[in-house]
Amino acid sequence: MQLQVIIEDRARSVTVPEYVANEGEEFFAKMDADMDGGWQMSRTWVEKPNQVQRCQIAADRLVAALEVGDEPMKMLMAGYIVSRLPGVTAVRVDNEGDMMGTEFVGAQSVQ
Repeated sequence: MQLQVIIEDRARSVTVPEYVANEGEEFFAKMDADMDGGWQMSRTWVEKPNQVQRCQIAADRLVAALEVGDEPMKMLMAGYIVSRLPGVTAVRVDNEGDMMGTEFVGAQSVQ
């Protein structure tokens, strides 16, 4: 499975191995549990992040993983996004520093 990550005018393709999508659910559930307590999204505290906001948080962590070359984290964050937003094909990351401006392309019932 492929997920395009678009930052400014540059697109990068992240491959999500089938085993990450299938076997990552325990890790993804832990992420959800961590976010259940609320999350600081850029300058805004979000008490109960919804499905899209949770994926925006994961996208922020995905960008950080891309920047430092953290392959396992990159695959896990991309895996979280594709598991939580069926049909997603791309993430358009907000380049103004606002996580909530990140958009998802191709996902069912998003935005």
